[in-house]
Amino acid sequence: MKDRWARWVKARKWWLTGAAGLLLGYYCILPRHLFNAPTSFVVEDAGGGLLSAAIAADGQWRFPAGDEVPEKFARCITTYEDKRFYYHWGIDPLALARAVKQNLRQRRVVSGGSTLTMQVIRLARNQPRNLWQKMVEAVLATRLEFARSKKEILALYAGHAPFGGNVVGLEAAAWRYYGRSPEQLSWGEMAALAVLPNSPALVHPGRNRQLLAAKRNQLLDKLQQRHYIDSLTCRLSKLEPLPAEPLPLPQWAPHLLDRFRKDHTAQDGSTRIRSTVEAALQRNVASIVERYHRQYKANGINNAAALVLDVETGNTLAYVGNVYHPGDLELESHVDIIQAPRSPGSTLKPLLYAAMLTDGLLLPHTLVPDIPTQIAGYTPQNFDLGFDGAVPASRALSRSLNIPAVRMLREYRYERFHALLKKMGITTMQRPADHYGLSMILGGGETSLWELTGMYASMARILLHQDQYQGKYDADDIHPPNYRQDMRRPSQHKPGVAGVLDAGAIWYAFQAMEEVMRPGEELLWQQFSSTQRIAWKTGTSFGFRDGWAIGVTPQYVVGVWVGNADGEGRPGLIGVSTAAPVLFDIFRLLHTGNWFSTPYSKLRKIEVCRQSGHRASELCPDKDSLWVPAAGLRTGVCTYHQLVHLDHTGQYRVTANCEAPGQMQHKAWFVLPPAMEFYYRTKNSYLPLPSYKPDCLASLYQDKPPMELIYPRPNARIYVPIEIDGKPGQTIFTATHRNTAAHIYWHLDNTYVGATTEFHQVALHPAPGIHTITLVDENGEELQRKFEVLKKE
Repeated sequence: MKDRWARWVKARKWWLTGAAGLLLGYYCILPRHLFNAPTSFVVEDAGGGLLSAAIAADGQWRFPAGDEVPEKFARCITTYEDKRFYYHWGIDPLALARAVKQNLRQRRVVSGGSTLTMQVIRLARNQPRNLWQKMVEAVLATRLEFARSKKEILALYAGHAPFGGNVVGLEAAAWRYYGRSPEQLSWGEMAALAVLPNSPALVHPGRNRQLLAAKRNQLLDKLQQRHYIDSLTCRLSKLEPLPAEPLPLPQWAPHLLDRFRKDHTAQDGSTRIRSTVEAALQRNVASIVERYHRQYKANGINNAAALVLDVETGNTLAYVGNVYHPGDLELESHVDIIQAPRSPGSTLKPLLYAAMLTDGLLLPHTLVPDIPTQIAGYTPQNFDLGFDGAVPASRALSRSLNIPAVRMLREYRYERFHALLKKMGITTMQRPADHYGLSMILGGGETSLWELTGMYASMARILLHQDQYQGKYDADDIHPPNYRQDMRRPSQHKPGVAGVLDAGAIWYAFQAMEEVMRPGEELLWQQFSSTQRIAWKTGTSFGFRDGWAIGVTPQYVVGVWVGNADGEGRPGLIGVSTAAPVLFDIFRLLHTGNWFSTPYSKLRKIEVCRQSGHRASELCPDKDSLWVPAAGLRTGVCTYHQLVHLDHTGQYRVTANCEAPGQMQHKAWFVLPPAMEFYYRTKNSYLPLPSYKPDCLASLYQDKPPMELIYPRPNARIYVPIEIDGKPGQTIFTATHRNTAAHIYWHLDNTYVGATTEFHQVALHPAPGIHTITLVDENGEELQRKFEVLKKE
């Protein structure tokens, strides 16, 4: 038996080999990818609705094919094109026989007898229509039936059939002719589209209206005959208007579409994404940005952008990259400001405040100097050009004072801050830290609205998860925003013991940001219980080129930018007056809930001095109990309270050289350094030290110098301004004396120039070069300082 089988196989060897080859060839004859034509880039909202789309590279509106088609279209197209579609294997013998009979009777080709499967093959191959190609299509159609399901074949047809003009595919046709998705079309609308692929060049929605109506109505009658629709639906569907001129596709997120196109690579596959954007919110935010644009345009401010993020996930809920006026080239509305590097102004100050609290370099309300400052030739100025002398760090943040921020950065060190920015997701400051220096905190570098808003979302996430992670930190909480549903970060939740920023420090930063004075109608927000609690910060870049506003709640982060895409500065382009109103209008669209809970597990209760904000010493008369970040336990005690010795009347200060110790009164006194005191007492209740008793003049200033030169600082390099008439201007030299009644005698290069009392300022115009300024008071105390006047070329 075995030998007989071997002889049988040997006798038929060539036949079996040929059959195997034919089977292998039949299996391999179908291309892996039937369609290679470029497709339109499509961005959908979180619910699958169309946000924006761009025409394909070959000039066709061709959406990426989906996996399914609406039931209405399936019934319409099979009724019209292939009524036995669900029963044949790619070839319909009855349809072919009917076609041959019709063609012979008419003596011309009037019917091809192609099934929908064969039409899919023809659309994919795009070859001349002849008998040979028909045979090839038939073979490939049978192979396609084995490879794909009927539902998939219908989806291929719906995605690549021509619908007239440059419209390819059912989805593109539905949007171009009816302005809706295919799922929302009526029976009459779907029937009108179903007849188009049969003769797209002849039956065009813009012409041949009667022929299109007749074909549609014939199809509706067949649908009724098959009991897919009832007679009433059939009659009403015939009354529906035919599509007119093609409609423009929705462009609710054109800049997000451009972002997707830039991020897309061939490896990503489909040119369609399901974004995380909420369509209704996107439209409302775009409407708000457009409304303010019309208002600001009168002042030459042409552009604005807004971004809304979900804190928990980092997902983008609204992405308005700019106003959208593609027809007005001067507006440059094609620029996606959300991704553009711009000077952030003061928006990084809360991060510095939180970083210093994290490291124990200050407490929440520690006094920081706000006096004229010059550091290596860099002279920062507050926005109002004034000085407070000394101000609590939290209030310096809420008021966005520049000088305290620069002095704080000098203490923290700008190299460390530059590294911290990178850890928090800021990648745009790619140059070394020395390139930016201390100006980094005032907008001396560049960042984008995308990264800046993402950084604040990370800070909020760290604080939000403290209760969930039992007081521990999760490194995954710091991550950039996301706009794609298929790129959502998996929920790892692997808490550790240390974080980049302390949750308690972030909580205090948000508390200070909540105290920022709100603009316009929001000014009295605290008087209304229904008002949203928002931690927010504004920023204005040098030269009034960029206006920023960032707002944070436990649920959302909103970022707004206002300015000109070309970088042109405009008077009045200030964050609080341009970006902030947009911010609060957007927050009115959002439903915010409870505020951040206090992270007590990261805080420690200590006694602090009410006046200085430092840890209280035994000399501090007014003390408060305050929860501070744990690192605050390392901060030093208050040095501003000193023990002062007074005579028995309490009117004069004395020393042991002029008053018997038994006759003295001893009091704790709040004493600031002279420069800080000079400005502090003009805006605060401050009790200066009493004068020394006349008998004690000999030992008057043994401990501390009585005077201080506020400007210029030691070894300063300054410019003398040039007046309008071209003559050298004057430089204002400022000093302070602890004794308010003292006289100061001024000398420039050993030449006497005048005397001052109480308010110590003199105007001088020294020539370029190195000079020495000398101050002498009436008691012979002397202060000398060198400075250099630079020649302006």
